[in-house]
Amino acid sequence: MGIATTELSPIEQTAFLTEYARAVDSRWARPILGDTLADEVVGKIDYDFEGLGVQTSVVCQTALRAKMLDDRVRAFVHEHPDAVVVDLGAGLDSGYYRVAPPPTVDWYSVDLSGIIAVRDATLPPAPQSHSVVASLADDGWTDGIPADRPAMLIADGLFAFLDEPVIMGIFTHITKHFRSGQLAFNDYGRIGWVSRLAVKLYPQKMFKDVGSQFAYPGFKDAHHPETWNPRLQLVEEASLTEAPEVELFPGWVRVATRLSRHSRTARRKARILRYAF
Repeated sequence: MGIATTELSPIEQTAFLTEYARAVDSRWARPILGDTLADEVVGKIDYDFEGLGVQTSVVCQTALRAKMLDDRVRAFVHEHPDAVVVDLGAGLDSGYYRVAPPPTVDWYSVDLSGIIAVRDATLPPAPQSHSVVASLADDGWTDGIPADRPAMLIADGLFAFLDEPVIMGIFTHITKHFRSGQLAFNDYGRIGWVSRLAVKLYPQKMFKDVGSQFAYPGFKDAHHPETWNPRLQLVEEASLTEAPEVELFPGWVRVATRLSRHSRTARRKARILRYAF
């Protein structure tokens, strides 16, 4: 019998989608992310992962955006070996183990109590890896995280599930607490009514479970978060459609992704945004 998940809230259970997608990628002959630890974690949990109906395209995008975020964390800690890394809405992500930062770096994984309990029960402990039980709607999530070291904050699949006041509060609080650093996250562009309707009509449980938790419609202009906090300056907008790892996508997904490079809207639907402060 695996670890029980029946007590987790619907928003906490959204972490299972991304973890399973990373696990599926690790089973492929040519993985994009190659996170075998994700597959081990999935095997320890009592949950109907296959019942989610995760599509191949979702596996590709999930694995690639995680790799792109990993690459940015590696670059940051290489430049700042005394950094702190903060994973916002970390879920079950094993980014700490993939990046393997030097022992001078401390890594903080912030999430709600239920999913942190599953995380601590399934991932191996490490001296520099710290779990933080907190709601990001409460400024207290930074309590205990050093403020005087360069900070790399990441968020994978988080902001679509928070409403705008909470997101604005996070973006404001980051620069109040941390002296300097960067914030990098995946973004879907503006989620219009057509996209919302499509999510409702898709038969896969994945879309029904995750789509029902969407709380923020997003934005088109990557400079928009600068209006929330002028201390945050956009330094990178990278579309997944242009990443070299697209060549590892299975046939039709690879072709469709290549074609989507020519659409500004499609490029925004899968992008990594990075801000410095």
